[in-house]
Amino acid sequence: MMPDTRTRWRCRRGMLENDLLLGRFLDHGYDSLDQEGRDAFERLLGYPDNLLLDLVLGRQATVDSGIARLVPLIRAATADRPEA
Repeated sequence: MMPDTRTRWRCRRGMLENDLLLGRFLDHGYDSLDQEGRDAFERLLGYPDNLLLDLVLGRQATVDSGIARLVPLIRAATADRPEA
């Protein structure tokens, strides 16, 4: 399932790094998420930019098990992909 327009818009962030990570994940990983994964992604989008980036880069951990499962998927979907 592809993300809706609202989700894609919420991925537009104040930090370019987050824009790139989230945009690439939408294009190369979001469609493989089940409903629980999509719900976790929506929660992740509610995080402040600095915390979101720290989570995805592995500099911070989360107690939210859904987001903890999602973060490696975001990393995998965005690893070694050239910029669009």
